[in-house]
Amino acid sequence: MITDTFQIRPRYGEVDKMGYVYHANYVTYCHQARNELLRKLGLDEVLLEEHHIILPVIAFDIEYKKPAHFDELITIKTTVNQMPKVRFSFEFEIRNEQNILLNKAKSTVVFVDSESRLPKNIPGFIEKILITKFKSD
Repeated sequence: MITDTFQIRPRYGEVDKMGYVYHANYVTYCHQARNELLRKLGLDEVLLEEHHIILPVIAFDIEYKKPAHFDELITIKTTVNQMPKVRFSFEFEIRNEQNILLNKAKSTVVFVDSESRLPKNIPGFIEKILITKFKSD
């Protein structure tokens, strides 16, 4: 298992008239958290693009529990539970400063060759990095 945390404070423009974070913004927050985890693993988007790899989202599921509010520090825990093959799955838990669960989400991306636009197996250099992280648990 690979885990990471990412923190963010919702900006004024990300809340609705009720003062709650607008529901679609959680998708963006999870995307940011996923990218931060990959960056920490040495797999930032620039490197992936240099290797002609893109990671389009093929599924995103979210379960809302409680709203986050403007300027409230929220923590997003990102987890990868299994070694990817073609699909790469992430789980997210978003909590507020009181450690109250605000929502849970799951996202699945697929490895795609940016030139052919066809799905592909996990590239070898990514597999090597991830195997190392899974073994260190």
